[in-house]
Amino acid sequence: MSTQYESILTSRPHPSVTLITLNRPKALNALSTSLFLELNKALFEADADPEIGAIVLTGSDKAFAAGADIKEMKDKEFSDVYKNKFLENWGELARLKKPVIAAVSGYALGGGCELALMTDIILASPTAKFGQPEINIGIIPGGGGSQRLVHAIGKSRTMEMVLTGRMVTAQEAEQWGMVSRVTENVVEEAVKMAIEISSKGQIAVQAGKEVVNAAYEMSLAEGLRFERRTFHGLFATKDQKEGMTAFAEKRKPEFTHS
Repeated sequence: MSTQYESILTSRPHPSVTLITLNRPKALNALSTSLFLELNKALFEADADPEIGAIVLTGSDKAFAAGADIKEMKDKEFSDVYKNKFLENWGELARLKKPVIAAVSGYALGGGCELALMTDIILASPTAKFGQPEINIGIIPGGGGSQRLVHAIGKSRTMEMVLTGRMVTAQEAEQWGMVSRVTENVVEEAVKMAIEISSKGQIAVQAGKEVVNAAYEMSLAEGLRFERRTFHGLFATKDQKEGMTAFAEKRKPEFTHS
C-alpha cells in the first residue's frame, strides 16, 4: 500500500484486509472526480492482490461522504456530462471480485449513500444518516441511488427518500434492510468481519458474492440454475476437498485459494 493519494488513505490493519478511508475532511468527504479516480485505483489494486481477502471502505466520524462535489458539478452543461460519461466511473466498484464492506459513520448523503449502496455489506454507526437529497438542488440521484435503493428497501421508501430528500437514521436503515446492522466502533467491527471473510477460501467467497448479486439481475429460475452450476463448479477446487475433509476430520481447514 505504498501509493500516495491526495483524497484517500490506504492501510492494511490485517495482512488479509485493505482499509480505504475517504480523506477530504474540509469538504465532508465530498466525492470529486479526482477522489473517485484514486478510490478506483486503490480498490482494483486491492482486488488484484492475492493476499487480500476483503476490503473495508470508510470515511470520518462526521461524514462517510456528504455527497458529490457540488462545486465541481454546478456549472456543467448537458453536452459535457453526456459526452464525457459523467459519473459513469462511479460504478467501477461493482466490478470488484472481492467483497467490500462499508463502515458508515455520520452523513452518507447523495453520492455518499450511493457509494455505500455499491458495496456488498454496510455496517452503520449509531450516528449514521443516509439520504438522497438531490431533489433539493433540482436534480435526482445519478450514481445508482434510485435503482439500488429499490432493491434494498422497496419502491415506497425509495420514493420517499428520492422525492422528499429526507435523511434516514441508522436505526431506520437497519429496520428497512438497507444496512446489515448498527454497531459501535463501526470500523473495528468492519475489519473484524473482513478478517472473518478472509479466513475462508477466496474462490468460494467470490462465488458467493457473484451468486448473491446475480439474484438482482435474473429471474428466480435462472438464478437457481446459476447458483447450482456455480455450486457444482466449486467441486473442481482444492478448497472444496480441503474444506470437506477438514470438517470430516474435525479440524480447521487450510485453504490455498485454489
